[in-house]
Amino acid sequence: MTGRVLFNGPAGLAGSAGPIGSAGPVGHAGPGGGAGLLELVDQHSLGAFHGELGLGSFESHLAAAGGARGPAPYGTSAFDTWTGLGVRRWCPPLLGLEPHCPPARYLARRRELGAYRAGRLLLRGAGIGTFLLETGAQGGPAPGAGPTMADGPAVAAAADPVAHLSSSPELTTASELAAAAEGRVHEVVRLESLAEQAADTAASVDAFLGHLAEDLYAAAQYATAFAVGVTYCDGLAPGAGEVRRAAGRWLGARRPGRRLGEPVLLRHLLWNAVGTGLPVQLHCRDPRPLARFLAATAGLGTDLVLLPGEPHHVRAAHLAAVHPHVYADAGPRPEETLARAPFGKLLFSTGARGLPELYVTGARFFLRAVRQVVGEWAEEGMCGRADARRITAMIASGTARRIYRLEAEVPAAG
Repeated sequence: MTGRVLFNGPAGLAGSAGPIGSAGPVGHAGPGGGAGLLELVDQHSLGAFHGELGLGSFESHLAAAGGARGPAPYGTSAFDTWTGLGVRRWCPPLLGLEPHCPPARYLARRRELGAYRAGRLLLRGAGIGTFLLETGAQGGPAPGAGPTMADGPAVAAAADPVAHLSSSPELTTASELAAAAEGRVHEVVRLESLAEQAADTAASVDAFLGHLAEDLYAAAQYATAFAVGVTYCDGLAPGAGEVRRAAGRWLGARRPGRRLGEPVLLRHLLWNAVGTGLPVQLHCRDPRPLARFLAATAGLGTDLVLLPGEPHHVRAAHLAAVHPHVYADAGPRPEETLARAPFGKLLFSTGARGLPELYVTGARFFLRAVRQVVGEWAEEGMCGRADARRITAMIASGTARRIYRLEAEVPAAG
């Protein structure tokens, strides 16, 4: 049976390759907490796939995670990448295999366990206690859309945001990810999705703008944060007439399945999201064109988090240092961002989408990199061991708990 089986399957399946999960989660306190363990708060991910993946599909998604847009060179595979090395190093022990086992053996073990059990073992072994899951992102489940866990093993498909990949299994909802990972999950609502849903039920520009305002207000009641993809935003909110004209243009030219790209509507959504007081995540390849917007929103009481693309994490860290209400993703090279921003302005995320393995590698690569940096500082006498642990904990979870208002989840001491 295929489809939604990852988290709706039986409680246990037989395996024959030895103890599973024996490597244990690295630095994971789990929802219940634990003395001396570091809990990670993943501030941005999109969920894991339901159902089984064939060899070709698995390698395609592994390659896409590493930035590849085509097949691997002849005689190589998607495992011959930095991400692939991470999968081979850290994921096999969670499924009862030795590290660095051949890819064919790892994938065979994955199929032997089944997507349901393998996914749970990987997610629970990732070391992440709290997830901020972006809902409504292209290729993922929109809030209130599609079958839920209560619907049983229904077969569902979703559009894949990676254009060169074929359609993929549906991504987990917040409740499904929480059950699979045995962690806490909070929703981050994608603003473009709200506009697209409002457009589906609107017969006119006025109806669209009215529905959009209502949907934004409703989302603010349950969401932990908003997210939007934006390349430019100046220091002024667009006027009502400008918004109406932009809405008319977009509704007239709209095509099913295409992400909202009308700049005026994106600015309108962004400024309205800032007005809710919830944190707003800004997906921006290069954050420099947002500088005027960042300056204009100072003092409004809303925190902004920059999620830049490669290689712009250092620029994002600099902007986070300049503006008190701006934060940035620590990125794949914390040694660079830690040198540009106060430690309390940087946050950890996996950015994982699809493969549960990406939660494992995202967490391990982060811990490896940040501990290497602060460990060298401690060795050189730049900071004490206690300071090194405090800096690591700040980026791993402390700052996320503060700006996303998750403090109430901190386990009680003892």
